[in-house]
Amino acid sequence: MSRLKSCFLLFLVLISASESLAEEATVEELIEEFTEALLLRPLPDRKVLAHFHFQSSAPPSRTYGRHHHIFPKSIYQLVHKFQIREMELSFTQGRWNYERWGGFDPISSSNAKPPGVELWADFDVPQSQVDDSWKNLTHALSGLFCASINFLEHSTSYSAPQWSFRSISGKLRYGTLPREAVCTENLTPWLKLLPCRDKAGLSSLMDRPSIYRGYYHSQRLHLKSDEFDTSKMGTGMVLEQTLTAVLQPNTFSVKKLQPSWSLSSLFGRTVGGKCSLSNSSNVYVQLEQNLASEEDKSMKENEASKSEIVIHEGFQNNPFFELSLTPKTVIKEAWNLQKEGSILYEYSVEDYNEFKPFDLGFRWKVPVFWSCQQAPLQVSRFLLGSGNERGAIAISMKSSSSNDIKTANCDENECWLRVGIFQVVPWYVKVYYHSLELFLDGEPQSSTDNIENIRVSPSEDKVSPGVMEIVLRLPYSVKTAALTLEFDKGFLHIDEYPPDANQGFDIPSAVVHFADFIANMSFDNNFLKQVPVLSKLQEKVPVLSYTEVLLVPLTTPDFSMPYNVITITCTVFALYFGSLLNALRRRIDEEERRLRGKAATKSGPLTLMLSKLFAKLRGKPWQPSSPSPKSSVNYKLIAKVVLVAGVAAAWQFYFQ
Repeated sequence: MSRLKSCFLLFLVLISASESLAEEATVEELIEEFTEALLLRPLPDRKVLAHFHFQSSAPPSRTYGRHHHIFPKSIYQLVHKFQIREMELSFTQGRWNYERWGGFDPISSSNAKPPGVELWADFDVPQSQVDDSWKNLTHALSGLFCASINFLEHSTSYSAPQWSFRSISGKLRYGTLPREAVCTENLTPWLKLLPCRDKAGLSSLMDRPSIYRGYYHSQRLHLKSDEFDTSKMGTGMVLEQTLTAVLQPNTFSVKKLQPSWSLSSLFGRTVGGKCSLSNSSNVYVQLEQNLASEEDKSMKENEASKSEIVIHEGFQNNPFFELSLTPKTVIKEAWNLQKEGSILYEYSVEDYNEFKPFDLGFRWKVPVFWSCQQAPLQVSRFLLGSGNERGAIAISMKSSSSNDIKTANCDENECWLRVGIFQVVPWYVKVYYHSLELFLDGEPQSSTDNIENIRVSPSEDKVSPGVMEIVLRLPYSVKTAALTLEFDKGFLHIDEYPPDANQGFDIPSAVVHFADFIANMSFDNNFLKQVPVLSKLQEKVPVLSYTEVLLVPLTTPDFSMPYNVITITCTVFALYFGSLLNALRRRIDEEERRLRGKAATKSGPLTLMLSKLFAKLRGKPWQPSSPSPKSSVNYKLIAKVVLVAGVAAAWQFYFQ
């Protein structure tokens, strides 16, 4: 019996040891990772797109622990304190030009953001605690990034979209600050989240003057976490940091020839090696497939297509361009039905150091032209009407003539294009949603036939903004479409006006998404999905666009009136209290004696003798006396009155 017990105990010990070894093996496999990448792409309007991508990942805390070596501690604390499932924060200066820089690629759909600050977060808390978690999160982010994000805590500054964002929990909150200025005070905390900051690796290229003098730049932070998921297959926390900038090369070239550039000319710096904590550090140069020279512009279509294929034959002896360094890998995008592919030249920074810095150069040989892939519809927004009483918001959509994209939503008669619009309007712009009108090719249409789904949340004064989520079902053959909404302008209390109230009030950008069109790149090699930046480019995201920020002038009071009231009140009080204090502090007897003494010294001997004689005749002692200023003034007044009366009498007598 004892042997049986000992064998049983030995069996339990072996099982527990094997489980512990398996857990240790899994823990060893789950390690923190950090990667960095830079994607450079020439643009048709003689500019260069620079897209920095940094990704930090940490395993779940329940298996890895709470201490991290690479993942930023501040972000870890935010996730656990506010129970964040997903969050995105962006600081943007300038507006993305969808017509010239493209609108059908992953970078424009995921990294082209509206001006100012945009924040949305999805929480894993009970529904009753979502608003409190949002308010606390805005204060924490405001202190972390040195910005005015705490202004989003009020219920009038954020909304709760239902289907416009990829959230099915109903616990997502969205807010924007269009007028928030972006400066180095926001970039420095963003760089501190990187393991090497801006001291080493690709982040060392981020020279502040070079980035902020660009035409567009947007720093973005996207966080995804499944820390509170009970399943064992969790991935932990993934922090993605991107900085997208459109720069102008500081090189001189022929007018028709695209400007040549290098890393030193774009950023004023070179790369002295990778970050020591990064798993990979790569630089990519992306070129479109539809490149063609000016000489081929007048050729036939079949002949021009031959010149476009030359770009894929290699980088050596290429008739279009020249690269200063030999790429490590040439990655060609797979053929896609929806859009034309592109080609990537990959460079690894691991082979370079401070003595041999990485300075990639790109030079055009001949004048070339190409066009970036456009979204199915080019969207713009503007105001209608005049005056400070009422107006209308118009959203115009124009078909992209350069695109030949077929949609799959077809019925027996024709094909349809689904367009989703998400728009938030402040409470002081009172929108009448029943005045919604839809125009297709200039003709008014019935809303019931072309609106697939709509959700409206009217604004409430000083409580919540107005929210509209709508999905339009437009014919694919449509050339232009327009959506109009009428509104009245409200009145604000004097304390609610900003310092520059006469400039106007901002209506945040509307979000337009095309759910039937996916903006992603596809590669034949499955190994490329392990590279974070390439995996992000292959992620299937809907085509997304942002409209302009509208500036609405409201009726403003005369802010100088309080100043005028204050000045006149102070003047009246000064006169009153000055006269009162003068009367209270004046000594009348001393002033009379002083005046009498002055009068006695000024009077002559004859006047003195007469006064003494009159005093002796009256039988009273003589005292020096003089007429008071008031009596002298009265004498002068009497004299003036007598003179005027005499002149009047003489005038009357003369005319009679």
